[in-house]
Amino acid sequence: MQMIILSGLSGSGKSIALHTLEDMGFYCIDNLPFFLLQDLVLGLHETLDEAFGKTAVGIDARSNPEALRHLPDLASAARERGIDCRVLFLETQLEILIRRYSETRRRHPLTNNDRSLREAIQLEQEFLEPVRKRADLVIDTTQTNVHELRDQVRGWLLGGESPRISILLKSFGFKHGVPPDVDFVLDVRCLPNPHWETELRMLTGLDPEVARFLESSAEALNMRADILTFFERWIPRFETDGRSYLTIAIGCTGGQHRSVYMTERLGEHLESLGHKVIVRHRELA
Repeated sequence: MQMIILSGLSGSGKSIALHTLEDMGFYCIDNLPFFLLQDLVLGLHETLDEAFGKTAVGIDARSNPEALRHLPDLASAARERGIDCRVLFLETQLEILIRRYSETRRRHPLTNNDRSLREAIQLEQEFLEPVRKRADLVIDTTQTNVHELRDQVRGWLLGGESPRISILLKSFGFKHGVPPDVDFVLDVRCLPNPHWETELRMLTGLDPEVARFLESSAEALNMRADILTFFERWIPRFETDGRSYLTIAIGCTGGQHRSVYMTERLGEHLESLGHKVIVRHRELA
């Protein structure tokens, strides 16, 4: 029996995450009042209906704020009853949430005649902070698109079913900003830059010509070896610590050549070790 409790800030992508879970075979219930959640846990514990073998529940800040403080405890109680219960929390930076609501013109669930959108979001953050602190996974969707969010949710669940950690690798360009939702940020801007080679400028780190150029540099080969060795050594420690998901970002100036090449090489190496790896090249999208 598996149960996912999905919570987070309104506008952070909970509907997308819930739809992803539904596509993965979960029976999904959105906006369940918190006072009904305990009854659901008891029902799941007692039912023999296979249709509810994988259940996902969306909980938001409209539930009683005081009751929300006990959500992590309820998840622990579910695990004691033999239910594989985990809490997934989505969040987004305040200014991005305000922009999203302004663009969609939708009403935030906590706004009223006396409370502005900004105040409503800040109040929601306060209500949900106890849930966030004890969530099994927190995903920041500030710079995450729909496809990346779906991949992260899938990867997290697949990682939970597998003894190996699931890893998301991202290449990016520093001039476009560092991704916010990462565990490691690696800077490869010190390596020779293919951009200054006329015949390579319009290519990317996916092209063999760029790979040959970088692999002709001892610096690039040494850095590649160091990066591969580092993660080969330390990822097992993250697995031992119970982590099911790890996000690594590799950046160069524009996110076109060096970071793409190094991300691809790291992805290939980690896959050869049996890890589930998702590779995303942000600036090539």
